Amino acid sequence: MKRFIGGGAAAFAIVLSIGVTNAAENTAETAPAIYKRANCVGCHKWHGGGGGGYGGAALSLRKTELDKDQIIETVKCGRPGTGMPYFLKDSYPADHSQPPQCFGLSWPDLESMALAQGGVFLKPDEIEAVADYVVTHIKGKGDPDLADCTAFFGEGSSACEVFKKGGHHAMPTPATTD
Repeated sequence: MKRFIGGGAAAFAIVLSIGVTNAAENTAETAPAIYKRANCVGCHKWHGGGGGGYGGAALSLRKTELDKDQIIETVKCGRPGTGMPYFLKDSYPADHSQPPQCFGLSWPDLESMALAQGGVFLKPDEIEAVADYVVTHIKGKGDPDLADCTAFFGEGSSACEVFKKGGHHAMPTPATTD
């Protein structure tokens, strides 16, 4: 069962993840499988460019200024008051008897804030794996290309046809996300 505080809309995670990173080596799944399981594509898209999605207009991971630790915190804790849900199971304890892991808050503290729980919980090493990928393969990169698409969807995917025909995947702009 998903928990929603303050009626906030659910967005899905942060992170595209392709390839095996140091953190992903410690998990049974690769970073792309974690990304797909968490349904991050719902808001951040396969390419990390963000734009309109199920939970609203997600920020671009390609243009993010967050560092790895800040990305880990965002995926772990979500962003109260936005569509970004949290993905670490014990991020917000049910009462003050357990130490809070996020922003010093427990569930009762969140009554007046919109905060969604992700569709699945991720383990700390899974969260680190996707954060590693964002920092090394998405952050600061230009528009996605055929190599990015093929790495995500696999060789021969029809999703990558636009790139094979000389096209590109336009990244959202403020005008397209309003």
